Amino acid sequence: MIATWSEWKRYPKATRGERLEAPIGPGIYEVRHASSGALFAFDAVDNLANALSSLHTGPKSFTSWFGRRDPVALPDLEYRTCATATRADAKAAAERMIGRREAYMNHSHVA
Repeated sequence: MIATWSEWKRYPKATRGERLEAPIGPGIYEVRHASSGALFAFDAVDNLANALSSLHTGPKSFTSWFGRRDPVALPDLEYRTCATATRADAKAAAERMIGRREAYMNHSHVA
């Protein structure tokens, strides 16, 4: 199985009326900080759209004694997906990716 990733997309913010675009099926997702490229979330799941839409992108706001909510600054994120036929395929592909990243990181730190 050859994994094909989608293009990077800006993670939607409901306050701007934006919507998530992801397959309704198994696969892998990756979410990163747009400014630095640092990994925010990565997983192999049964339903990409559901997993990405339920991902917590910031701390929950707290309601004050007077019922007002403090605004929460969400990080500027972007995401991509890789659809697979089954969750088992997604999990196997994710494990291969993690193995390759670990090998790269271990090799790049050796002088």
